[in-house]
Amino acid sequence: MAKLDKKKTALALGTFLALFHAFWSLMVAFIPIQLQKFIDWMFVLHHIKPLYALLPFNILNAIMLVAMTFVVGYAFGYVFAFIWNKTNK
Repeated sequence: MAKLDKKKTALALGTFLALFHAFWSLMVAFIPIQLQKFIDWMFVLHHIKPLYALLPFNILNAIMLVAMTFVVGYAFGYVFAFIWNKTNK
């Protein structure tokens, strides 16, 4: 099996998670009521009583969310590629 480039894998996963959370932040900023209804519906589908409410949009929180998810995604991607390469020799 092909080896994974650790940095490219890390960058891909970090970027994916950061973009996903940037999209989430934009939805919180522009359609919070519809997003809250969606979240409540998702909980009900899982047989869970909706407990959570969205907070008002805060640009600093959004920036920190995107940055942190990139860092965590990068770390997980790097570790995943490392393990993949070690176990697929």
